Amino acid sequence: MKIIRNTLAIIGFALSCYILLTREYGILPYMLILVGLMVLFTGIIEIRKKRKVSAIMSFISAGFSLFVGIYIF
Repeated sequence: MKIIRNTLAIIGFALSCYILLTREYGILPYMLILVGLMVLFTGIIEIRKKRKVSAIMSFISAGFSLFVGIYIF
């Protein structure tokens, strides 16, 4: 799980740097979906560690990010 989360974080960071450098905003939904998935995996990891409050906040923010990413798409 941590490997998937870190991979998604690296890909999201690379996409955000690309967007900042080229000012091409067409890939913004893909970046938001990747960030949403990364936060979703963070919530799953937090549930396994018995941290319920931060897991719930991660799920809420992941849902919002995924919703916005799909809505913009």
